[in-house]
Amino acid sequence: MSIQSAARAAYPKARRIHFRFADDDARQAPLEKYFVQGDMAFSHFVAGLSGGFPPGEEAFIRSVRRFADQIADPVLKKRVAGFVGQEAVHGQEHRLLNDKLIEMGYRIEWLEPGPERLERTIRFENALPPRIPLAFTAAAEHFTAVLAERILSSDEIQGIPADSETWNLLNWHAFEELEHKSVAFDVYRSVGGTERMRIGVMAFILASITPLTFVTLGVSMLRDPVARRRPVSATRQAYQLFRGPVFKGVMKELVKYQRPGFHPDDIETGALLDAWQQQLFGPDGVLVDHLK
Repeated sequence: MSIQSAARAAYPKARRIHFRFADDDARQAPLEKYFVQGDMAFSHFVAGLSGGFPPGEEAFIRSVRRFADQIADPVLKKRVAGFVGQEAVHGQEHRLLNDKLIEMGYRIEWLEPGPERLERTIRFENALPPRIPLAFTAAAEHFTAVLAERILSSDEIQGIPADSETWNLLNWHAFEELEHKSVAFDVYRSVGGTERMRIGVMAFILASITPLTFVTLGVSMLRDPVARRRPVSATRQAYQLFRGPVFKGVMKELVKYQRPGFHPDDIETGALLDAWQQQLFGPDGVLVDHLK
């Protein structure tokens, strides 16, 4: 079996896991306001990512489930079940962190839609041709896989001083994103999604993601009274964030998706997954005691 075929045949595993962001957990040190190296911009960026993950992942699940009755391949059915399970747990665990971040003053609550906004969102999704939300999910999964590979493979990123439990959450999330990086893509192809739509949807996302990231981060920091009192420091930190290892050269990796015939498993991450499987869940894994 080829490396790519083996990757497609693997079943993502939904792990029962719990991260310690509750106030009454004596094992978890208090979360500092600027929990990523004392950096305002980096901390706001991570808070915004975390705030957006639960509703985003629920939308991904909905887009895939709309095609559940059209998936005939039993292997793909099992991979979809793993994808759904992993994404659901991601949302559950990020909400624990998000509650803590909101208590600390991060204004990310708007990212979680209330019942009326969620109903409008679902009505909008249902009004679209169903392959379009699925194409968005496949494209978004490429974004998360690119960021996940960077996080897990870069010693420079791993060396950034930050709250240890937040790092545990991000590393686990990144690891599972790589485990299921091709599931939505394979569902899209299996139900007749075209190359033209796939590439077009990603072109739209690529054009909008940079200004959206700048604006979202800027608004978040403007709502922070400390950042408003220290505009020079806040601006310098934001500049350093976008020039740093998380973003530097990332567009070159993202546009690989636009190549005709591209498949997420063309980017080999099997060795990286094996290494992190041991680091997180091996006999001495750092997250073994987090499993329920």
